[in-house]
Amino acid sequence: MATKSVKAEGKVRYRRAAIPGMAALATTGALVILTAQGALGVQFAISGMPFVVTASHLHGSNFEQFAGLDTTLLNSQNKCDNPWLKSSNCQALVMTSVIGDAQITNLCQSVHLPGIDLVIRAGDKGTPVHASNLILDSTDLSGDATFQNIQIGRDASNLSEDTQVGPKYSFGQQADTVDIDNVRQDSYATTASTFTLPGLSMSFQSTGC
Repeated sequence: MATKSVKAEGKVRYRRAAIPGMAALATTGALVILTAQGALGVQFAISGMPFVVTASHLHGSNFEQFAGLDTTLLNSQNKCDNPWLKSSNCQALVMTSVIGDAQITNLCQSVHLPGIDLVIRAGDKGTPVHASNLILDSTDLSGDATFQNIQIGRDASNLSEDTQVGPKYSFGQQADTVDIDNVRQDSYATTASTFTLPGLSMSFQSTGC
């Protein structure tokens, strides 16, 4: 890991764990910049179908967050006809959250299918879910959060908590650790090097998480 610059001491609490000023970032041309630079949170074509993830608590180390673009498949005429995306170019602006090591308690993930929800639960029997090199591409992320040694407004291409970085001249933030209670996020993609799910259960239910 690269040597870190001097950080502010102490901790910062946020009621909502989202990039500060994300709305302003989007309205000042971030989407155009990201498109030009080809920034991707994940390196695969997303389905475009969003899913919900909730947890009672998440503890993570080596946390980074920056804006990114996820892309879904084009049709044979190189046009976007994905019914789940409301964009003409098959791209979605997302908040990419990178966590080097994560412990997640009472994880619930649900995907809304026509007339029913596919629900996945794990980590609710005393042993939390564990993930390494976890990358979350979300359009909304909320909870009660505490960050240790946070840096806000750092250039996304110069983040040093993890090997993942964002595009030059775009907003980024990082922290040594993050703790979030009552996590809820709407996401398009999740990747991890390892994902251990104790007490895993999958079922179709009438309601999601």
